Amino acid sequence: MSRLERIALAVLTVVLGLSLLMLLRIFYVENTRDVPVAGGTYIEGTVGEILPLNPWFVTGNDINRDIVSLVFSGLMKYDPRTKKVIDDLATVTISDDNRIYTATLKPGLVWHDNEKERPHPVTSDDIIFTFKMIQEKGFPNPILQQNFRGVEIEKIDDKTVRFRLSKPYSFFSSNLTLGLVPAASFADMPANKLHQALDFAFHPIGAGPYSFVSLLQTDLSTEVTLKRFPRPGISEEKIDRIVFRVFSEYRTLLTDIINMNGVRIVPRNEDGQPILPRRFTPIPYTLPQYVGIFFNLDRNIPADRNVRLGLQLAVNKQKIAEALHETEVIDTPLLEINLNDWQYKFDATAAQGAFFESAWNVPEKVRLQRLLEQRETNAVGPLSQVQRTALLGTGAMLTLTGSSKDMKFPAKVNGFLVETGSRVENGTSLTLSGTWLVKLPAGNGGSGTLKTGINILKMTDAKNDIIDSAYLERLTTAPAFQKAVTEQHLVDQFIQSKQLADNDARRISVGDLYIDGGYLRRKTPTDPPHTRINARGTEMSLTLLTSSKPDSYPLIAQMIKKAWEAVGAKVTLDIVADKKEFQDKLTRREYDVVLFGQSLFDNLDSYPYWHSSQIQEKSDPTKLRIDAFNLSQYASFEADQLLARIRETSDPRTRVKALKELNDLWKKDIPAAVLYSPLSIFGHDDSVQGIVLSHLSLHADRFAYLNEWYVTTEKQFNEGKRWLSFPSWLFGLIRKI
Repeated sequence: MSRLERIALAVLTVVLGLSLLMLLRIFYVENTRDVPVAGGTYIEGTVGEILPLNPWFVTGNDINRDIVSLVFSGLMKYDPRTKKVIDDLATVTISDDNRIYTATLKPGLVWHDNEKERPHPVTSDDIIFTFKMIQEKGFPNPILQQNFRGVEIEKIDDKTVRFRLSKPYSFFSSNLTLGLVPAASFADMPANKLHQALDFAFHPIGAGPYSFVSLLQTDLSTEVTLKRFPRPGISEEKIDRIVFRVFSEYRTLLTDIINMNGVRIVPRNEDGQPILPRRFTPIPYTLPQYVGIFFNLDRNIPADRNVRLGLQLAVNKQKIAEALHETEVIDTPLLEINLNDWQYKFDATAAQGAFFESAWNVPEKVRLQRLLEQRETNAVGPLSQVQRTALLGTGAMLTLTGSSKDMKFPAKVNGFLVETGSRVENGTSLTLSGTWLVKLPAGNGGSGTLKTGINILKMTDAKNDIIDSAYLERLTTAPAFQKAVTEQHLVDQFIQSKQLADNDARRISVGDLYIDGGYLRRKTPTDPPHTRINARGTEMSLTLLTSSKPDSYPLIAQMIKKAWEAVGAKVTLDIVADKKEFQDKLTRREYDVVLFGQSLFDNLDSYPYWHSSQIQEKSDPTKLRIDAFNLSQYASFEADQLLARIRETSDPRTRVKALKELNDLWKKDIPAAVLYSPLSIFGHDDSVQGIVLSHLSLHADRFAYLNEWYVTTEKQFNEGKRWLSFPSWLFGLIRKI
């Protein structure tokens, strides 16, 4: 071969080889798919603090709850897709009357410290220990303890335990989602010391899908590392390691976000947009929670149902939601029912009407009512011709005159003799004019003299019996006198308005009046509202308690204060920064109104928040309960019956009917004004796939389908394909050409 031919052959060989490689690549891409495989690490950032990792004591710390949900597993678990509680470590059967729950552990379950040489299986003794310790006197979590009062726990065999309830409770399955703990880790430890078992709490041993590896403090964060723990037959997670990085503030988290795959709770900016790099995907969700205004019915002012109605109507929930960029405005704490079925919407005019029916009125109404009563008193009798106002300096004399017809003499006014100017026989004036007069001195409080302000004039007969009375206001300055005269003209107009049609422009109402310097005048658009008062002149003053965290609470409190002051309520905000101080005030019910959030969890049970057994008995300060969640101190026999029926029934129709009746009752009684359900945002980058949130009941439920998450993949041939399929694929490609 010539040199040119050899070069041409070499080029053709290279081209043929490259073409073959290209075809092989096309074949591989077309006939394979990415398949999740075990491996990799998921790193999630969050803001908060790490507390002891013990399933008995996670209340109030969602970060701990997240970690505990992976390290520990319960007999049952919540399924966000079906919104039901399903089996987890055990198979649970429930009796028809919802009183007996029998749990049988699944085979092959072991604790994280299990070793071949030292096996540590999960047994019924661990179940008994986990739940019976809760029932022990002195157990440090009374909130959890309340869930197991009156429950008999019986060991059937090494794998089976029976729970017997004193009465039907359809939500008891939710209590069995509590993570089990190994009895061996708490040998001989008394119940009241369990929260002090820090060796266990910071190196926990569970039977969950991930085992604890380490807790490390760095310059930026506290890191908790978990490792996948195979549990054949229960779940097969793919992500090998999960690292929780807990920062003190979100700004610090953002400085190191390049090293994270997910962000637990993403805050939003002033426009409501998630504060996240673009490579992250935000996933919004809501939990069965609500933020509301709870009226303390033990306090005098909120005890008035019309006051509660007026305050509720004065709150513009939509405006609050828009200011916070919230999306789910709600009106009822019963989150199972149709959230659109409600009757009370924002209506400032209707709010004023509700207050009109209460004992608390605007000062203008009280003033007008008093003036009308005085006018009615002055309208009849011998003193009916007396003018209601008089401009008099000290030492001046006021001469009152009137008709002597049908009067008996001698007579006196405030102790000063009434003169007739003619002869009197048998107590009757004989003059044709029939007039009388009396001169009253203006003084500084002397007997019978006219004092500054309102005076009650009393006309008496010879026996000192009162013949008539009238009101007279003495004024000492011309400006004040002019205000009083103007006020009298407005009262005349108000009386005349009763004869006019509602749409008549000349009509005047209480809403058109304003007190200025103690006298009524026409109201102007710039006049600030006055605080309402009762018949004794006491102001309608309310203390609104809330926490400084989350940041939205102080903003909501300010908006409510402004709305309520616009309808005549004086509001003092008590925004508490210290968590313990706030809890103490909440427990002692030191508020007229409290702005707070409540969670219904997976079972949507409202019993703990509205049953009368959950009110705080304040007669004995030593017996205050931190688990008294009825913040409104709401006590209703009818509501108690409905709440109990909802808990006990397993019939869906009975439950729906009871919920509707309870909602109607709640609308009528108005123990609180529910505002909205908070929006949360979870963020992750593209390296994490398979994430499904669905209907979460807790933030930790985002891990309910963690077995579907993956960060590592590999290529696998589609079904029926392999490398030997290449020739047939190639011939097919040639035929198409």
